[in-house]
Formats: sequence, structure tokens, C-alpha cells
Amino acid sequence: MDRRLNTAEGRAMKLREIIDCCGGLNVTEKRSISDDFVELVFQNEEIEEWQRILTAFLGEPQKPEGQQPSEKDLELTKNTGGIRLDQTLFEKEFENGSIIAKFWPWKDKIHITLRMALLER
Repeated sequence: MDRRLNTAEGRAMKLREIIDCCGGLNVTEKRSISDDFVELVFQNEEIEEWQRILTAFLGEPQKPEGQQPSEKDLELTKNTGGIRLDQTLFEKEFENGSIIAKFWPWKDKIHITLRMALLER
């Protein structure tokens, strides 16, 4: 099944589109890439470029790193592992759902896990 969300302009968006724009970046590990869920690991040295790309697609982070998660943040992420103080959360709403993306920094301060999910209404 080809899962996508429709923008206000009627254009369909898929998670793979976002990942395709990251082709020049170093991905340490691809754990899952599907139409409705992405999980991959990259190195912290490229965080600014990953953030630039996600911001271009999804807007500024809803919950930046170091900011306490709101009730809305916790509810939004409950089925995808939740959200913690040290994580960053992006969200973009569409006509038929939303896309969320989270940076999960590792304790080694070298790696970051990116999780993205397509949440349909």
C-alpha cells in the first residue's frame, strides 16, 4: 500500500521523499525505511544538515532539545516511543494526518537515531 499525506495544495507527500533529500549525508545504519516509518542512525557531526532538511519539509521543531515535552508532544509520540527532554520533535500536519520526526541522541554523543512516522487520521 502506497501511504502518503496530502498537503493543502493537494500534493502527496511520503516519508521516502524526505529521506531521498538526505542522500549526500552519511547514514551509519538503516534500521527501517517504509512508506509510514523510518528509523536510521547518523553521526552527530551532521546534525545541522539533518535539521535543515527536516525543517525545510516539516517546519521548525515543535519541541527543541532541552525543552520539556508538552502533553500534546507526549500524546503525539506515545505510539512511537514517546519523547524525552534531550530529544527534538518535528511535526507537520496535513489534511489527512501528520508526519512526526524525532532526533534521539545517544549517550556516546557521537550517534543520533532519527525516527519518522506517518500518522494518519
